[in-house]
Amino acid sequence: MKIAVIGAGVVGVASAYTLAQRGHEVHVYDRRSSVASDTSSSTAGLIAPGHSYAWASPSAPLMLARSLMGGQTSIRVVPRIDPSLLRWGVEFLRECTPSRSRSNTLAKLALARYSQQLMEEIADHEGLQYWQTDRGVLYLYRDEKELAKAERNSRLLAEYGRVQDVLTRAQAVEVEPALAASSECFAGAIHDQVDGTGDPHRFSLGLASACERLGVTFHLGDAVGGLQVDAESVTALNVGTTRVQADAYVLSAGASSPLLLRSCGVRLPIYPAKGYTVTAGIKSPDRAPTIGGIDERTLVAWSRFGNQLRMSATAEFVGYDRSQSPGDFAGIIDAANELFPDALDWDTAEYRTGLRPMTPDGPPFIGRGKLDNLFFNTGHGHVGWTMACGSAQVLADTLDGRCPDIDPSPYSPIRSRRH
Repeated sequence: MKIAVIGAGVVGVASAYTLAQRGHEVHVYDRRSSVASDTSSSTAGLIAPGHSYAWASPSAPLMLARSLMGGQTSIRVVPRIDPSLLRWGVEFLRECTPSRSRSNTLAKLALARYSQQLMEEIADHEGLQYWQTDRGVLYLYRDEKELAKAERNSRLLAEYGRVQDVLTRAQAVEVEPALAASSECFAGAIHDQVDGTGDPHRFSLGLASACERLGVTFHLGDAVGGLQVDAESVTALNVGTTRVQADAYVLSAGASSPLLLRSCGVRLPIYPAKGYTVTAGIKSPDRAPTIGGIDERTLVAWSRFGNQLRMSATAEFVGYDRSQSPGDFAGIIDAANELFPDALDWDTAEYRTGLRPMTPDGPPFIGRGKLDNLFFNTGHGHVGWTMACGSAQVLADTLDGRCPDIDPSPYSPIRSRRH
């Protein structure tokens, strides 16, 4: 079967790899000139099933209200007239009940755990090196009250086999000695020993090379336009001035996915959340962390890639605005200097933004839509890196008419209310 994959981020590349392994003729299309050079190059790098909690939770409405009133929050909404954001926001608020938050969290956890296992298998099989670590991830809490709440929340994951250790301040420093200089800043931590980190860009480049060995063709650097459809199916994809025809089409275009569907009258409830990322050289190796983590108060996350530290924070709902100013990164820099003083060379820092494709409930869209040859693998939010390989497997199983290893219903593009 000839398959056109739209999008060459980490999710699109993983989709192409899995489909090619099944013997399909795969072509990947992306407007950028190289793979995984957009949002996949501007994430924190955490591979974190242990942080699968749905953003739509009982506490989320209060955070959004504070943001709308000008408060400093890690999830920010800029008030403006935007019908798409309004529709998305109403659907998001519907998911903020305890029961919906629980089921959405468990759906994300199931896919993330499955994906992590497959990622490790693929990396071993293909010999991929991407600064991967396997010593877990630390989730730091600034006060005892928040740490106790996190411990209660972790029991939900423990019910489904995700055991996490609650650490005192001293124990956290034993796990990550680089925190010794800032140990008075936090009360303790949750340590998920199975979580990890890695560079999604390096992973994607290696996997793209494996794709090419399997016969995948990458068509990069041409604008990907809309889809041409008839009553029941996609008839062609517009790429530059070319009309591309295939037997099946896979939409893995991240935050651009709903824009590409406008031409065929399909609405996909995905909205971009802009994140900010800083990557800086390490000047004092003993002061820089060796394992990944998140400061749960500021939601600054970090991963170490060799002699660099990648840090990311903030989810800003401003549509497709990619602009940035030095002040946008101040919170990341402040947190890094507080937690890891004198560790980084800020003169080498690279500053980027990326658009995370958020669904209202949290789980991504994977599988067949209402058009019989259009398949989705998009909407992974801030965990596309964690979920990429598992999502690709579920997609390929669905496209081939196989039963996936995990229940695919929570990720259906036409899923109904599950509660």
